[in-house]
Amino acid sequence: FVLFRSSARVLLSSRKPEVHKLGKWTNLLYTSVASLTVGAGLCAVPFKQVENLSHDSLIRRAASLVTDSSSTLLSQTTLALIESIVEYTKAVHTLIALQKRYLASLGKLTPAEEDSIWQVIIGQRAQVNDRHDECSRFESTWVSAVRLCETAAEAAYTSGAEHASITMRTNIQVAQSQVEEAQKLSANADKKLAEAKVMEVERMAQYSSSLENDNGEEEIPEAYLRED
Repeated sequence: FVLFRSSARVLLSSRKPEVHKLGKWTNLLYTSVASLTVGAGLCAVPFKQVENLSHDSLIRRAASLVTDSSSTLLSQTTLALIESIVEYTKAVHTLIALQKRYLASLGKLTPAEEDSIWQVIIGQRAQVNDRHDECSRFESTWVSAVRLCETAAEAAYTSGAEHASITMRTNIQVAQSQVEEAQKLSANADKKLAEAKVMEVERMAQYSSSLENDNGEEEIPEAYLRED
């Protein structure tokens, strides 16, 4: 920037510059402006090559930088989403195991034991809901990251950075494949949870009927009725 101002003062103070000197200072001015532009926003461009760079080459370089940063965002959001899905799946399977354990113990537990198990089940249901909300939050961010990467890949392709565009699209496909596999696990867990819930309803109905036939005074736990 100092060089630019110094060059400008020389040009303005020279009323009748010689032709070859004017050309020399003009080239120096262009070099200074180019250096100032590169230093302000495109620091990845080597200064010694500035005079050889065109707008197209600068755009290609910028497009490559965008695809690199977009890939970083995609990989991070993909990792977060997959881990949240895995944790959700674990929470669901734990809940299913607790519910099966409770059903297998019907009529064999003391009121205190029954209340203790139900407190654990209620807490596990809350954890499942929390994990589900976390999955939804990360999925929203991940979808936005995918869209950003698709836009970056398109920009790289139209600017002539074909390699960066191809790499970006490959990363998108890999991320989508990994997320789909994780989502299959959670979908399977949800299916088993729904089946377990149907089994619970049937088992509790049978238990209630047996109590009525025996004229028993034991009732279906209030916590179960409230939670379902």
